[in-house]
Amino acid sequence: MLLVSKYTIIFFGLFFFFAGGVMLFNPTKFRNWVSMAGSTNFINYTEITLRLIPAAAMFYYAEESKFTLVFKIFGGFMMITSLVLYFVPRRYHHQLSVKFANFLKPLYFQLISPLAFLIGLFILYSVM
Repeated sequence: MLLVSKYTIIFFGLFFFFAGGVMLFNPTKFRNWVSMAGSTNFINYTEITLRLIPAAAMFYYAEESKFTLVFKIFGGFMMITSLVLYFVPRRYHHQLSVKFANFLKPLYFQLISPLAFLIGLFILYSVM
């Protein structure tokens, strides 16, 4: 189970690199993705579940990582917020996503894209 958790976390770190790349080179597409969150039952529950999996992996793998407390807190926070989102009506989740997408202009995504790369790097470093 530790090996599965480790590779799930590695994939999660690589996902941050991918997201950072899209934010930097195609911020309009990333903004559209943000606005789609919660738009259908399939997207809503798939998104929440895909968020819950690396969260549980981080929490489970925390003792093996270089930053145990960070992994416990971040993994635990992501698990709790994911579980809460299962019970929030989908339309509220979608309304919030659209509101954020409208507020966050493409330039903002480009400006914060280095943060996604740094988070991805931190996650990968923590498990290597």
